[in-house]
Order: sequence, then C-alpha cells, then structure tokens
Amino acid sequence: MDLLDNTVKTYAWGSATALPELLGTEPTGGPQAELWMGAHTGAPSRVDRGTGPVSLADVIAADPAAELGPAAVGAFGPRLPFLLKLLAAATPLSLQVHPDRGQAEAGFADEEARGVPVDAPHRTYKDANHKPELICALTPFEGLCGFRPAADTADLLEQLGVDQLKPYADLLRARPEGDALREVFTAVLTADPDAVADTVHRAAEAAARLGADHPERATAAAFTAYAGLARHYPGDPGVIAAMLLNHVRLAPGEALYLGAGVPHAYLHGLGVEIMANSDNVLRCGLTPKHVDVPELLRIVRFEAGGPGVLRPAPAEDGSGEEVYATPIDEFRLSRHVLAAGSAARPLPAPAAQILLCTAGRIALRSADGRELVLAPGRSAYVPAGERVTMAGTGTLFRATVAL
Repeated sequence: MDLLDNTVKTYAWGSATALPELLGTEPTGGPQAELWMGAHTGAPSRVDRGTGPVSLADVIAADPAAELGPAAVGAFGPRLPFLLKLLAAATPLSLQVHPDRGQAEAGFADEEARGVPVDAPHRTYKDANHKPELICALTPFEGLCGFRPAADTADLLEQLGVDQLKPYADLLRARPEGDALREVFTAVLTADPDAVADTVHRAAEAAARLGADHPERATAAAFTAYAGLARHYPGDPGVIAAMLLNHVRLAPGEALYLGAGVPHAYLHGLGVEIMANSDNVLRCGLTPKHVDVPELLRIVRFEAGGPGVLRPAPAEDGSGEEVYATPIDEFRLSRHVLAAGSAARPLPAPAAQILLCTAGRIALRSADGRELVLAPGRSAYVPAGERVTMAGTGTLFRATVAL
C-alpha cells in the first residue's frame, strides 16, 4: 500500500478554507477547489516505493494486471477506471450534463475526424468515455439535480410574477411533460441574449424577495438559490434553465448519483466525489465557457422526477461497511465509521482501491506488518491482492470497482 501525494486544483469556484481546514494546512489565500486522487492524466497522484515520487498512472501502466487485478483489467482495460476527489465549492459550478458511453464515443470520433484540437475552447468531447458521478456530502451541501415535475415548475414560475416567464409556465402545463421540458429548455437557451438578461434580472429580484419574505414556504430555499445564481452570473440564461431543476440540500453522509443526460450543478459545500475516468462535460449555462446548444439538446434527458438522494446501506457481509449503491461498475464508493475501541476490520482485495480518511485517525496495516496512519484528507492506494486491515476512530471512504 502507498501513501498518496495528491494535487489540489485551484478553480475559481473553490473554497479558500474548506480543504485547508480538513487537511490541517494553512490557507493559501486563493481558492482550493478539488483534491484529485487517482491516475487521471490531468493530475495523477504520486507514490514513493523507495526510489522517489512517481506517477500512479505510470506505476499502473508498468503492470496493469498486478496493480488493478486481472478481472478489473478484463472489465475496464489497463487503467484505473475511476477518479476520486474531495470537492470544496464556495460558489456555484456550471450547469452541466454528461454523455453516455455511445454518445461520447460518437462525439469524440466526430471531433477527431474534423481535426478539432483536444484543448480547443470550443471542443466538446475530450475523450470517448462516459462520466457518471457520485457526490457524498461531508458538510451541508447544496445543489441542483434533474428536472422537477413540469407542473411544479409551472407553479414556481408563476409565483415569481414575471410576465416574461408566463409563456414558459403555460407550455409546462399544456404539453406532455417531456416535450414541455424540451421546448422550454430550448427556448431559454436559444432566446435573444438581451431579452434573456432582462428576464433573469426580473426573476432574480422576485426570487430574492420571495425567499426572504416567505421562509416558511417549501420553495424558499430554491428561490434563494436561484437569486444567488443570478448574483454570480448576471443575465445568464442558465439561471432560468436552473429553475427547471430540483433544488436539493444534502446532510452529511447523503449523496447524489448523476447518470448520463441528467442536468446538474453543485452550488456550495464540501464532499467526496467519485466518477468514471473521463473529462466529458457539456455545459448548459452559468459559465463563460463554450455552450454547444445543439449537442446539449441531443444529450439531455428530458425526464422529470425527484433528485434521488442516496443514503449508505450496510453491506450484506456484516463487515460494517456502508455502501452507496449505483447502477454502474466503474466505481463503487463505501465508507466505514469506526468507533473508539472497535475491532480491526479487513478490507477485501480483489481490485485496486483508494482509501480516504475524512475524520479522526485510521491506521492501515498490511499482511507483512507495514502500517500507514491516515489523518483527515489523507489517502492511500492499495493494489489488487494486497490484504489490509484498518483500525482506529474516525471515517474512512473506500473507492474501488464493482466486480
């Protein structure tokens, strides 16, 4: 097993304090948005096996079967199929959606054939893989996830009392739900920019007023969130698009799974995020970056429903592991909450795993007696087949694959 040396990404939306507080380090004064753990080419973790720090991606590439396990290589190929992160949002991320694998393969091949550089600002597909993801809250966490039922959104828009929004509310009531969501979403993203900017301004003023004046209403938190989006992105049509989505607040330990085609945005909070090893993001708004509206409308799933908040379920083996169930195999996220004086627990070893401590102190011990002690924010990589036990007091997240 190896202690991981990880990279912090300093995106503008990141918190200046959340990651330093967890890690016990001094703030830099700038945003610290994400801590990456894994072998993604954008910022692979580093390990030291006695000859100095080396990229975990290079370690795995040198002997994929030994590092990942033959079954994992057979299922997912010769690279770590997931990326684990700590995500610390102080301001909203872009409203976005991810393609499924078939869409990603076709989109990537098309842009390659047209000679669009991978690093071009108007490039949509960075690779040929899908990017399902899961976010688990470590602090109270706020986000947007999936389309709200059309009739409920019509009610919400009508409460704002903004004349420009009335045609959208009428459409949401008059058309079949999927068609209505598509038509309104399309109309918002393709409308005249000046007209949309004025609508955003009026809707944001009304939302701020309703959120402040009627905190007892179920919609108050959503209105406050939408007004906040408009402060960060004045005039952005993504603010109106966001009003079509479920506003959700996660308590620590709760999670959201984001599958292909589901529009979403993280607004505020600290969490553990895991995803398939991809960088394919199609943005719907709340961003100065490229928005490919025609491709976006092809990818978005215009299906309404609740946000689907996940809570961990005890593993069937009675090990004390709590699993966040998802419908994909590239990643499996679980946690162990160890009380003082609890017995050491074994960690199964059929595939590579990354272990992340988020509270307390967790001691990892290998079969040959080596020991690593993880403090909050520290993580370790365990190759396939290496038997490890853990003990201590605190919380340990375990990332691996589902075989």
